[in-house]
Amino acid sequence: MEREPMSSDDRPEAVAAAAAESVQEQPQPLEWRFAQVFGERAAGEDVQEVDIISAIEFDKSGDHLATGDRGGRVVLFERTDSGDSASRRELERQDYPVARHPEFRYRTEFQSHEPEHECVKSTIKSYTLATSTVSVATLPQFDYLKSLEIEEKINKIKWCQTTNNALFLLSTNDKTIKYWKVQEKKVKQVSVMNLDTSQSSGNGSTSSLGTNICKALLPNGGCSEKLYRPNNNMSFPPGGCASLRLPVVVVTGQDLNHVARCRRVYAHAHDYHINSISNNSDGETFISADDLRINLWNLEISNQSFNIVDVKPANMEDLTEVITCAEFHPTHCNTLAYSSSKGTIRLIDLRQSALCDNHAKLFEEHDAPGSRSFFTEIIASVSDIKFARDGRHILSRDYMTLKLWDLNMDSGPVATFQVHEYLRPKLCDLYENDSIFDKFECCLSGDGLRIATGSYSNLFRVFGCAPGSTEASTLEASRNPMRHQVSNPARPTRTLTSLTRAVRRGGENTSVEANGNSYDLSTKLLHLAWHPTENSIACAAANSLYMYYA
Repeated sequence: MEREPMSSDDRPEAVAAAAAESVQEQPQPLEWRFAQVFGERAAGEDVQEVDIISAIEFDKSGDHLATGDRGGRVVLFERTDSGDSASRRELERQDYPVARHPEFRYRTEFQSHEPEHECVKSTIKSYTLATSTVSVATLPQFDYLKSLEIEEKINKIKWCQTTNNALFLLSTNDKTIKYWKVQEKKVKQVSVMNLDTSQSSGNGSTSSLGTNICKALLPNGGCSEKLYRPNNNMSFPPGGCASLRLPVVVVTGQDLNHVARCRRVYAHAHDYHINSISNNSDGETFISADDLRINLWNLEISNQSFNIVDVKPANMEDLTEVITCAEFHPTHCNTLAYSSSKGTIRLIDLRQSALCDNHAKLFEEHDAPGSRSFFTEIIASVSDIKFARDGRHILSRDYMTLKLWDLNMDSGPVATFQVHEYLRPKLCDLYENDSIFDKFECCLSGDGLRIATGSYSNLFRVFGCAPGSTEASTLEASRNPMRHQVSNPARPTRTLTSLTRAVRRGGENTSVEANGNSYDLSTKLLHLAWHPTENSIACAAANSLYMYYA
């Protein structure tokens, strides 16, 4: 029996070449470097509570960065290295490319929110669920003994579309959302506030009216003596009086002043604390979510919103889960996702009904039989979700792990990443000091190849989420981010079964805190953001904003 000749694709050389090519296609682990820091504190310096950063957000271009703090302030930074800072001749002189990291500078800041009080029993709201409309009435006067204090802390910041070189953004605290416009205005001042004594009259002669009578000029351009006195026998010159020089507003130099103006206030539409806001891709609407409801707003209408999700039961004793985060799809204006305290993610379609009680898809991971404990549901609560830029995947963060979900596969996550597995034996202690309820955020790179989230001791983790990637880095929010980095030996990825299709990575990188004594629960990195187009991360460590690049 004759053997068929081997094709070119079956030869050992071709197989080896294909394997080598697949290895080369794997993205290499990034080497992170310190870029800059804002608000760095000296050793032993106490941090004021109002200065702690509570929100971070890049705009879509990556040229602007906004932070919010617990004092209700919003600080804006702008990129300085993206412009044509070098001339063409200087670039032509360079014989080799110069690696430059993104640089930002402080631009401006403004007070977004102030401490408020909300009346508990006198709030007037009418919910018409038949049309899913929430009509908001003005709060009456309230009794301070029956009111709650609303913190000024900024919970979330979201950038809106830029128009006419003006920046627009939304900021929210627990109850009130504000729409801000920030633009540059040239510095102007009023000048020439006096009488023009050098103006010539019509016949060419200079009038002496101003010099004879107005001997002392006032700052506003007036005269300290009366012009019309009966005994001065004043006579007008043949050509008439000299004209009064009117005040003129002039621009002084090239100085620009950044002015922030609140255009709209969206208030009194949430009975519970707002945990998230998200802009729609249509550029006209946004959502706000609290523990039990999600409202849909139009940016131009502040006195009316539409209640699109309501999970409040008729009897509050029947409440089993709450909404923890909500976000619009990056390209589909009719699709949004929201997470719950049970670890589930629901995808809803606004075209189905006005009140989206029924979800289009449900994403959840079932526990293995016999693995449940007292802490299972607590650590399963999702604290943050983010859509990938292409809209195909959703990244979720619970207390112990990061999970990557495929919108086309709701049987379970496609990958699970262990963030700080060394804390699992300490869950009882974490529950006693309430650390188990900390809400960590997560973010994805613009190309979708990597994800990041924070941990304790001002550490944050970066994972490669491309198929076959074993990248798992531990970085510290300091000037030396790689100080805690531990190199992991490359391990082959396990074959994924069609049942689970999930791979767990990062759990073996526990030697950083293997002794269990070096982690610090008081220094936690909750907030971070990934630049939309570059490998650059901004993260908050207390009142300091650290930026890194790779």
